[in-house]
Amino acid sequence: MESHDVIIVGGGPTGLSAARRLTDLGIRNVVVLEREAEAGGIPRHCGHLGFGWQSHRRLWSGPRFAEELRKSAKGLDVRTATTVIELSKDGQLRVQGSSGISEMKARHVLIATGTRETPRSARLVGGSRPQGVMNTGALQQHVYLYHNKPFARPVIIGSELVSFSALLTCRHLGIRPVAMLEENPRISAQRPGDLIARFAFGVPVRTSAKLISIEGRKNVEAVEIERRGKRERIACDGVIFTGLFRPETALFPTGLPSEKFSSAGNASGPLKTSGECWLQGAGAAQDIARRLA
Repeated sequence: MESHDVIIVGGGPTGLSAARRLTDLGIRNVVVLEREAEAGGIPRHCGHLGFGWQSHRRLWSGPRFAEELRKSAKGLDVRTATTVIELSKDGQLRVQGSSGISEMKARHVLIATGTRETPRSARLVGGSRPQGVMNTGALQQHVYLYHNKPFARPVIIGSELVSFSALLTCRHLGIRPVAMLEENPRISAQRPGDLIARFAFGVPVRTSAKLISIEGRKNVEAVEIERRGKRERIACDGVIFTGLFRPETALFPTGLPSEKFSSAGNASGPLKTSGECWLQGAGAAQDIARRLA
């Protein structure tokens, strides 16, 4: 069984920042476990600007920010394509990697697994299950990583900041959403987000609009919504579910002892920007270093 001072689960901004800071503080036996094939987290497939200011005082695209994070972690033990499949309260982990299943243990485990959007299944949306239904993260992978245009005229469900990020992603390949739907009377993001969507992107924002069902056989053909007590059908060829983020902590048991475990970034608390996650990772490293001293 491998033994380490610190195991960090998650190789996004939080995890890579924490690993770098721990090493700078003199804790050398640190390993980062990242389930994706490349470290860097969600920014890897966010092709628009808006990253890097809080960490590097630069204004970068997401992929550039992720690249800088990987550069800062050069020489550290960062293991990609490695998934934690079990974690026990005594600090032991079962890990699935390229060579199979192995066991590891650490004096301290930092959970930096980030967050995920609530999928369709948890939103209780009826109808059929055609192709062309995805969340923002999947859309960004299609567009920025694979240069694939999954649809031409989708609807966007939600009006959080990430919903407007989905608008930017769509514009990258000439995708023109037909509407942004928000169930509440006001958009979740700050105004004038709805005006920007309408006048800069040509996308109407419909508030008090609840998605009832999705129509289509092979591909999405339309959605049915309820707005102010009336049902309405909107023709479209895709559905993008955005927001309603949940910490990605389903794997980890409750009641983890604080002397052996901590969490940071979007694995704990309300949603944070990548820059805030980077700062939290560095702060978590400081706290861990004090505990292990």
